[in-house]
Formats: sequence, C-alpha cells, structure tokens
Amino acid sequence: MFAIPLADNAELRPLEPWQAPEFFAHIERARAHMDPWIGWAGRSTDLDSARATLQGYADRQAADAGRLFGIWLDGTLVGGTMFVSFSTATSTAEIGVWTEPAGEGRGLVGAAVRHLIEYAFTVRGLHRLEWHTSPDNVRSQALARRVGMTLDGTLRESYLNNGVFQDSQIWSVLAHEWQPAPA
Repeated sequence: MFAIPLADNAELRPLEPWQAPEFFAHIERARAHMDPWIGWAGRSTDLDSARATLQGYADRQAADAGRLFGIWLDGTLVGGTMFVSFSTATSTAEIGVWTEPAGEGRGLVGAAVRHLIEYAFTVRGLHRLEWHTSPDNVRSQALARRVGMTLDGTLRESYLNNGVFQDSQIWSVLAHEWQPAPA
C-alpha cells in the first residue's frame, strides 16, 4: 500500500472497506466534531454502516468518480480527505475533509488537500476543483483560503443534514490559478 508523508509522524493513505473497524472507532471519537459538517458521519452509526460508507467510496474509486484517504498520526487514524466527486468528463472534482481534535492544528489536513489538488491538476488534467462548506464552518473556510481557493458564492438551503436544510458556500480553484508548494 502506498503512503504519502505529511509530517515526520503522519501520513496520507487510502481508506478502504477492510479498515472499517478502525474507521468506525475514529468516527466514534470524532462524532460530535464531524456530525454538523459531514453527512456520512451521521449515517455511519455502527460497524456495518461504517463499512458501507467505505464501500461506497471504493465503488466511486472503481468508477473513477471519487476517492477516500485517511490521515494517520502516530499510527492512529485522525482524519482524512476525499474526492467527494471526480469527473474527467466535466473536468471538475469536489474535495472534502474531516478531522478529529487530535488531528487539528498540525497542518496535516492542508498538506493532504494540497496533494489531492496537485494530483487532480497535474496528473489527471482537471480544470476546476471545488470545496463546499457551511457558512458557519470558519475552520473549513480558512483552509480553503490557505490552499488558494476563492469564494464563488453561497447556495441557500442546498442540502439536508440532520433533518435541517443547510446553506453551502462554494469555493474553487482553477488549474491555471494553482500554485504548488515549493519543493
């Protein structure tokens, strides 16, 4: 299996169905932190549903339509990043992230997102990457800014989460705007 170093003690790796027990334990630690923002967290309430979440992303990966990666810190899954959607036909993708408190404040999520952006633009030749977040999620907005995204606008009550319609900010970066980190 491949791993991309994010820091001396942290790495980005694929997150797959066989890792459901570790994934579910992580969701349980992070549930209060994730539920307001990550829809599949609220649907991953036991080992079977957590496995189904991972299988859904494995199916997207097989169709070249999405992908899920975990961030491990000192050998423990503490967060991740994903291509929520990925389309070579439209040359666009959406990137999403999540973390538990143990993974915050270390730059790991930002480093992981930069790897996904670099891959999407330079390896896969996509034109546009999007980031969808709640107007209330200040940390997510700050990360979008740090990786070079621009706020396109807000979609009012565009999705249902925990029984409540939520607004969604759309951020984006275009291939010609992307500035990779210096080597």
